[in-house]
Amino acid sequence: MEQYQQLVQSVLENGHFKGDRTGVGTYSLFGYQMRFDLNDGFPMVTTKRVPFGLIKSELLWFLKGDTNIKYLLEHHNHIWDEWAFERYIKSEDYQGPDMTNFGLRVLEDASFKAEYETQMKLFQEKILSDAAFAAKHGELGDVYGKQWRQWELRNGETLDQIKEVINQIKTNPDSRRLIVSAWNPEDIPTMALPPCHTLFQFYVNDGKLSCQLYQRSADIFLGVPFNIASYALLTHLIALETGLGVGEFVHTLGDAHLYQNHLEQAKLLLTREPKALPKLIINRFNGFDQIEADAIRLEGYHPHPTIKAPIAV
Repeated sequence: MEQYQQLVQSVLENGHFKGDRTGVGTYSLFGYQMRFDLNDGFPMVTTKRVPFGLIKSELLWFLKGDTNIKYLLEHHNHIWDEWAFERYIKSEDYQGPDMTNFGLRVLEDASFKAEYETQMKLFQEKILSDAAFAAKHGELGDVYGKQWRQWELRNGETLDQIKEVINQIKTNPDSRRLIVSAWNPEDIPTMALPPCHTLFQFYVNDGKLSCQLYQRSADIFLGVPFNIASYALLTHLIALETGLGVGEFVHTLGDAHLYQNHLEQAKLLLTREPKALPKLIINRFNGFDQIEADAIRLEGYHPHPTIKAPIAV
């Protein structure tokens, strides 16, 4: 995964300081591209441990068209908890202590962090135990799964972009319109977080399927390792669905940034030597939207230890 190391190095050396929505501040570059040959191994970052189980369950959640964090919590995945919790504490139903601007306050105040963790745990437990509460407060709005599988049309019907692109790959593989978009301007105001990975395009050549992702906003230290692995896995699943081999994953970044509170972690990561890439194993493939997480695993993933870093919300 030298490509990822080079990205981190480039931003540390050449990034421009920019303020941002979270108030943390970033160093960023605009416009960056990485290429990964999926036949060389599965592109998991090895200079720190990346939790593949979370990547699997999040991608399968997208592919099911789900937009509620209950499925994720049932699979011990907390990637989206903060955004659902933020919507909940702004609602009239929340009666707990003031959690305003919890993202920054958690970083600055140890006593507030303890209270935040208590309130978050109560929220998670209620999502899992109370169906009505989950239906109301586990929802993230019309995020990825909705746009991928149920894009709303003007005539009131919905378009399943994933099924449509699979059909096009099978029947018209040379098409230049093998595109799925998550960026629906009309729905942006209702989303807990507008899509960061906004659009992807497939390309078929010599019996192999390649995928290019355009990502408008790329959190290099925490998010990008997930994004690389997620779209590499997606390419493998769609290749199986369409009877093709795999080619490349091409990752094109818009605003590629390191948060100010990730700089020391990024420097530590660069002191580590990348290790051999693992192999992706998929068993019992019964369709891209039917396969279960336990049918997907990595073989030979032996990364360096985890490097913790705070998430900016």
